[in-house]
Amino acid sequence: MHPTTRRTVLLAGSMAAIVFVFGFVTLKGRTSDSGAVQRGEYLVTIMGCNDCHTPLKLGSNGPEPDMSRMLSGHPEEVGPLPNVKTAGPFLWSGFGTNTAFSGPWGVSYTFNLTPDKNTGLGIWTEEMFIQAIRTGRHMGVSRPINPPMPWPAYRNASDEDLKAIYAYLRTIKPIVNHVPAYEPPEE
Repeated sequence: MHPTTRRTVLLAGSMAAIVFVFGFVTLKGRTSDSGAVQRGEYLVTIMGCNDCHTPLKLGSNGPEPDMSRMLSGHPEEVGPLPNVKTAGPFLWSGFGTNTAFSGPWGVSYTFNLTPDKNTGLGIWTEEMFIQAIRTGRHMGVSRPINPPMPWPAYRNASDEDLKAIYAYLRTIKPIVNHVPAYEPPEE
């Protein structure tokens, strides 16, 4: 075999090996991403995220989740709740959509968990999401995440599970929904 031909064959063989290895690594990465997304969907389902972050609507058998607004938080068209002082330390009230709650802590609204960039988690990084759950602070650093969000229980989830939840939330339909801001209790 001519030396030039041999170099061409070796180069072509090396390139094919690189493409094969790179393709395998990329495919393997996609498989693990897909596994994380599936795990995240499972966790979001069993952890009851839809129970509060997906507004209820009246169906033929009573209240049911409005899956066309899945995980979009308190509907902006409903607006804020009246900030009413409760009569006792353990009393609270919730709005009929099950997305807004008033109690001794003030009035809290379920956040838009969709990947919308302006009104949801669209600009959040994975680290911000994990820090928010671990610290109970919005975006991991600002205002407290208020009741009834069970972040004190969720903070015990593994990093892998929180990353899976984040990965899944990045895949759902983005919904524009401006949730009212938290209101501290009236004095």
